Amino acid sequence: MAAVLATNIVKQFDDVLAVNGITLAVPDGEFMVLLGPSGCGKTTFLRIICGLERQTAGDLIIGGSVVNDIPPRARGVAMMFQSYGLYPHYTVRNNIAFPLRTQRASRAEIDTKVKWAAQLLGLSHLLDRRPRQLSGGERQRVALARALVREPTALLLDEPLSNLDAKLRASARQEIKQFQQRVGVTTIYVTHDQVEAMGMGDRIAVIERGKVRQVGTPAEIYNEPADRFVATFVGSPPMNLLARNDAYLGFRPENFLPREMVDDGNGGVTEFSFRIDRCEYLGSERIAYGVIEGFESPQLTTAKLPPAHVAEESIRPGQWHRFAVRNSALRYFDHDGKRVIRS
Repeated sequence: MAAVLATNIVKQFDDVLAVNGITLAVPDGEFMVLLGPSGCGKTTFLRIICGLERQTAGDLIIGGSVVNDIPPRARGVAMMFQSYGLYPHYTVRNNIAFPLRTQRASRAEIDTKVKWAAQLLGLSHLLDRRPRQLSGGERQRVALARALVREPTALLLDEPLSNLDAKLRASARQEIKQFQQRVGVTTIYVTHDQVEAMGMGDRIAVIERGKVRQVGTPAEIYNEPADRFVATFVGSPPMNLLARNDAYLGFRPENFLPREMVDDGNGGVTEFSFRIDRCEYLGSERIAYGVIEGFESPQLTTAKLPPAHVAEESIRPGQWHRFAVRNSALRYFDHDGKRVIRS
């Protein structure tokens, strides 16, 4: 296994700056998630690490060695693509063995590694089937097994779950995370899905327009966003942001509750007059949408009500209600979008 270090990586496509000076350190054995919207440069950055794209500027170090001029096959990394890229005319066994055959491994070594990877990922009973005979989750595991038989120093995954339905994605996330913890391979995982990022990553790098906006644990990204982009991109519903003359005031919907539910704590509370326009009933919770009084223009605001208030008849659309947020849960941002720390 090996650490991955990218220093001031830039990638220019004609007049498009796809990657704009990314610096990122991924320690040996870490599960790092690159999170961002479509077109933000995260896949391009992953392809640069793999060697499929050549950076315009910057250095890439894998396992302590600069690999700027090293071809993909010699970098010791394995990449799993969104489409899986399985060969339809090959059996599962031959798909898994393919990279070993290109390396001219012996038949005994191929058999040993294919059996190891198949057993590790629960594919032993599927080795003689072809991809068309497999479910989406099984194809995903075959692609992962094919990457693993190379014994890579780093594993690069480009939105590997996007082709699966919601139920299968949940189980696949669990499988990939458990597998990575068992093997301990350094893993860089690209996704635009914040649920995947929050649930799988040891750390998350949030990327926007080719730049890293923040790197941190899921808790740090969620609770202490570095700027307004991170605050609104991570979280469902996203953080509420209220524009004021001096700054933007932010708070998470789950912290925005009826006044009687918010205790003063050590730092006190900030109260708002909240007109609820619409409610969504989601079983274990209810999302209320409305506007807050006292601002120059209507500020669309959301509140996530806990189970105790899901069926509460006093929370009705079309009425004004007293809501509050504990001051310790408030976050402030300047008009340039940067986080402002207030004591």
